[in-house]
Amino acid sequence: MDARKKRKILIAVAVLAVLGVIVGITVWYKIFRDVPQPEWITKNQSDNFLYGSIGGEADAGIPYWIWLVLPRMFPEYLPGPGGYASLGISWEQGREMPAGFSKKTIGFVRVGENCAICHSTSYRTKEDEVPKVVAAGPGHTADIQGLILFFTRCAGDPRFTADDLLAQIDLVTKLSFVDRLIYRFAVPQVKKALLDQGKGFAWTARLPQWGPGRDAPMNLTKFNLLQMPADDTVDNTDFPAIWHLAAREQAGRTWSDKTPNPIPAHTMLMNLDGATTSFRSVLIDSALGLGAKNTPFFNRRIPQLLDWLREFRPPAYPLPVDAQKAARGKAVFETECAACHASQRDNRMGTVIPIAEVDTDRARLDAWTKAAADGANAKVASLGITRTPMVKTEGYIAVQLDGTWLRGPYLHNGSVPTVRDLLEPPARRPQTFYRGYDVIDAQNLGFISNLAQVKGRKFFLYDTRQRGNGNGGHLFGTQLAAPAKDDLIEYLKTL
Repeated sequence: MDARKKRKILIAVAVLAVLGVIVGITVWYKIFRDVPQPEWITKNQSDNFLYGSIGGEADAGIPYWIWLVLPRMFPEYLPGPGGYASLGISWEQGREMPAGFSKKTIGFVRVGENCAICHSTSYRTKEDEVPKVVAAGPGHTADIQGLILFFTRCAGDPRFTADDLLAQIDLVTKLSFVDRLIYRFAVPQVKKALLDQGKGFAWTARLPQWGPGRDAPMNLTKFNLLQMPADDTVDNTDFPAIWHLAAREQAGRTWSDKTPNPIPAHTMLMNLDGATTSFRSVLIDSALGLGAKNTPFFNRRIPQLLDWLREFRPPAYPLPVDAQKAARGKAVFETECAACHASQRDNRMGTVIPIAEVDTDRARLDAWTKAAADGANAKVASLGITRTPMVKTEGYIAVQLDGTWLRGPYLHNGSVPTVRDLLEPPARRPQTFYRGYDVIDAQNLGFISNLAQVKGRKFFLYDTRQRGNGNGGHLFGTQLAAPAKDDLIEYLKTL
């Protein structure tokens, strides 16, 4: 081979090598490049909880521009105007996205979900007020089942195509040539993922609706994580508040966010029935359910969240409190409630109260089995994650009551709209009421629940006669005289 031919071959090889490098860098930059979120999110822990990534965008995220245009393209699949806000998801004024959605660049901008989609709450003291969003509270207005159904219906619509979606995206931004190619490839992948998600949640259609502020945590573990055969059990449960976790720990108990601890003699159990024995375990399982993976980022993020949640406290009650009535109510609380619900003392708070004693709806309790607990423990272990095990219990835990005014509706299944209703015998509690409104009920402690709609926004009719929705039990305080109930309610506003 002469020198000229060799030189041509070498040039060709060099050109191919350069092109290969360019293609490789482009692929890395446009598909895999991981860009940290902006400092306004990562430096403020409340914002980080509301909008920060938990590591699920790469595998479970939706391309940002697709996520953005879906409500504009398919408004008929939403309950009303307002896009994602129509589903009751907390949305701070001036923010680009609702709480619970994380925006992160991994090659291209993607949208994931985080803990705040269920654990952020909003409230107003009157209708014509801007909602205030509180991190780590129970998302009492968030219709998560409606969100899943919205995504499923969008993906099943014949218009969910690259051409139609890109036409909508062109109305709000100008994608580069490379980004348009990426989106053309991504659209069928997103479509399949959303349809698969819909199939995975098909079992929910056969059971009573979750409604705003609830999901089915144990059946989600059974049917989605473990792929157990769907049964007819109902475990619809209110999203709990997860603020101020330190109050749930026994005084002086040592705690580590890196390795699971033995179960101490008395620390607050989790998952409302005490099926989980540590905060870390609940957070891990919830993050995995939202698409997070066992990565170095995940292993940094979990302890960061735990450290913050241990100390973050709910806001003070925003309306005036009658100090004299509250003082009298404190004495009533000590007599009627403190044995189970006072923190930082040797009592029953955080322990499982047997179902025979509390006598609330037992459907959720029966939905969870020892076989499911063992399966969940084995599944998490197979992912290389060490955590304390889930268990099977025979009752519900007595929860702490800080921020009671933001925790409504009440009982584990959200079957009682206000504290005043809870202090009535079950026969006098509302058989039906409306959930999803965020205006405080100052007289009864909870949220206004007797309105079917306000300004065109319709609320969810909760029927206590449906399976899993029973409002019986928890008779503590029901025998009190009316003035004592008034005083107790006033005191609970101060917690």
